Amino acid sequence: MRVSVQIRALHDSDPATIAAAFQRIGWKKTEAQYRRYLEEQAAGRRVCRVAFVDGRFAGYVTLNWQPTYPPFAGAGIPEIQDLNVVPEFQRQGIATRLLDEVEALAGERSSTVGIGVGLHPGYNAAQRLYGKRGYIPDGRGITYHDHFLQEGAQIVLDDELVLHLTKRLRPEHR
Repeated sequence: MRVSVQIRALHDSDPATIAAAFQRIGWKKTEAQYRRYLEEQAAGRRVCRVAFVDGRFAGYVTLNWQPTYPPFAGAGIPEIQDLNVVPEFQRQGIATRLLDEVEALAGERSSTVGIGVGLHPGYNAAQRLYGKRGYIPDGRGITYHDHFLQEGAQIVLDDELVLHLTKRLRPEHR
């Protein structure tokens, strides 16, 4: 049986649907977060793509044109953020399709795209996926709340402990 996957921009009617889908599985994702994404999308600061499988919400990703991570912000590198696929739809190529979509959009404006990945075990699948897709560490170390950590620092291993990666999308024009 063939499934129908639709990937499209975030619509006004989506925030409640997305928040409810994550609430059902115990993930703390608020409707307000997706309303903010809508506002940022309308203002041209962020792109948000959502995936539906046979009409059911499956996942989403955003592309932030104005990231707060200093090396990306300073170099004008857009950052892929907040890639999430509902567990029942994982390992079905949804994340790959979402990434394909935002990488293509990023490539229209930049030769490079960035992404941050958490370091705790909940990010193991993402770490492998990004490596397979050609993302490499940006060589600046790890951050906590976008601040670089020094050797010997003691931190909490949570979603804010991040390694930033980049991927060359096309050669730079000279």
